Amino acid sequence: MRAGRPGLFSPLLAEMSQEPRPTGLAELIDGNATAREIYARVTERVSALSASAIRPGLAAIQVGDNAASQIYLRNKVRACDATGIRSQVLRLPEDTTQEVLLALVQKLNRDPDVHGILLQLPLPGHLDASAVMQSISPQKDVDGLTWASLGALLSDRAAFAPCTPAGVIALLERAGVAFEGRQAVVVGRSAIVGKPMALMLLARGATVTVCHSKTRDLPNETRRADILVAAVGRPRLITADMIKPGAAVIDVGINRLADGKLAGDVDFAGVREKAGWITPVPGGVGPMTVAMVIVNTVRAAELALASRRK
Repeated sequence: MRAGRPGLFSPLLAEMSQEPRPTGLAELIDGNATAREIYARVTERVSALSASAIRPGLAAIQVGDNAASQIYLRNKVRACDATGIRSQVLRLPEDTTQEVLLALVQKLNRDPDVHGILLQLPLPGHLDASAVMQSISPQKDVDGLTWASLGALLSDRAAFAPCTPAGVIALLERAGVAFEGRQAVVVGRSAIVGKPMALMLLARGATVTVCHSKTRDLPNETRRADILVAAVGRPRLITADMIKPGAAVIDVGINRLADGKLAGDVDFAGVREKAGWITPVPGGVGPMTVAMVIVNTVRAAELALASRRK
């Protein structure tokens, strides 16, 4: 999906208000509900592919026994099962060598029944995660994180947009939040979320500011945002006094507190009383990241079929 193309929920924008919402209790943007709608559409596309004897296939690689990775992979497998995608999880021991891991990726690159390859991060410290990621074929990079995919994003020609930013865009579209001419602030500059998020917002006509640990006056920047995306991994960093009334606030952060509970990068209770829209943690961006992996996998199968017919 090109970054600048109309998104999954773009038609809704013509029907909904383009102005910031009035202050009061913010509208909750439900990632679980949005993901379910996406899965319904994806299932139709999977059925269409079956008419050409194509079943989208997703292969995920996990090295070691990271508990969080196990949860993410389980959610992806469930989503594949629900939409008719063939999935396989390839679990390798903690002491797997770089050579063995690269050989596995190359094997999957050559497998015509595998349309998408996921490298579950983090990898053990002795492995070069960047080198392994870049060895994934761009045609199977359903995470959208190879240099080929990220470079294509600069010209709005990415076949597979990075999943978390793509999920954020879909949430904003479904909520009827306008992009064109709006001030957008992204807090965080990672290659996985922050930087591609900024590019995708730019492609939709927003004026974008990217903030990070060296930003001198973060509250002054965030107060200007009609759309605020927080993606830094610091619990409750964004507070109500840092929000423009009526703004759309998207919380990408997932932080585990000392008591074991999860918290986002946004102080949800306080910010919800001032924002126009807000995502919860959990149940906001997280389900959408998984949904966009599924969307990209089906897209990869469709592209493979189109290439085969040429």
